[in-house]
Amino acid sequence: MTALQEVEALTPLDVDTRIVTLRNDRWELDVLPATGAALAGGRIRTSDGVWRDLLRPTRPTATGEAEKCSSFPMVPWSNRIRDGVLPFRGRTWQLQRNGADGTAIHGAARHSAWTVTDQTETRVVLELDTTGLVGVNFPWRFRAQITYALSGHKLTVGTSVRNVDLEPFPAGFGHHPYLQRTLSPIGTSAPPTPGQPVLEVPAQKGYALVNALPSGPAGTVPQRADFRVARPLTSSFIDDVLTAWEPGAPVRISYQDLGVNVDLHVDPVYAHLVLYAPRKRPYFAVEPVTNVNDGFALHDAGVPGTGVFVLEPGEERCGAFTLTVRT
Repeated sequence: MTALQEVEALTPLDVDTRIVTLRNDRWELDVLPATGAALAGGRIRTSDGVWRDLLRPTRPTATGEAEKCSSFPMVPWSNRIRDGVLPFRGRTWQLQRNGADGTAIHGAARHSAWTVTDQTETRVVLELDTTGLVGVNFPWRFRAQITYALSGHKLTVGTSVRNVDLEPFPAGFGHHPYLQRTLSPIGTSAPPTPGQPVLEVPAQKGYALVNALPSGPAGTVPQRADFRVARPLTSSFIDDVLTAWEPGAPVRISYQDLGVNVDLHVDPVYAHLVLYAPRKRPYFAVEPVTNVNDGFALHDAGVPGTGVFVLEPGEERCGAFTLTVRT
């Protein structure tokens, strides 16, 4: 196995936490270029004229830690790699096992500062080129780009990853937005009892997971994560990977007390969705991702439908998703 140099953990004191804020009359979005292109907040104005937190707000002391932010990109893979072992075409690499469960987790871009390459009041483009960087938790060099853009009621998030190395490599990407269970006015505390928004997820298959890792292809949707028929998101714990979308159908989140609906539409490259709902927390996550957890190992073993793609030198893959708020 080839050992990669460890990535040093960053603390809030190690990073530049300047915020780029995008605004229109319906959305406000706080972007953290130096914290892996993460988001520090996402607020919407509802029909009563009140600004409310749609994304989990980030504490001021946590803006240097992507995992504690409102959302963050996962590039060049999504979720976990079992034991940090990355197999590809007869070779194996040992990545840093930076997850609490001994996995390599959430890609290799969230500990790096991204460069703002274009910016307006409603749009920002950020780029990361790992050429010349030391300690990146991935064996190959890649260039990634994230675009956040507001238009009316819609937030569009675009992602691309390009192979700037000399040989092919497997890749994927995703995003990890935390949404509020209750749409409280900004600056107010979450209610003591987490809300139960109504969720509809048009995914026809899911994975049998052990410790958040699959061992084979997708099968039946687990009952706890089956939202093909809209129902409230209760206090039950959920951490599942879903796939086999109905073409063109959105994930729909309804905050019925306010008459607010949030629709998630994804490009076809996002073949999977991670649904995460921790118990006794005022938030949950609906994560559009290309690849299933531990997708590299499954892909290397010939398992179909992993969502992993192979990039040749100079090749790029891109995709976008939208969050549209209807009030």
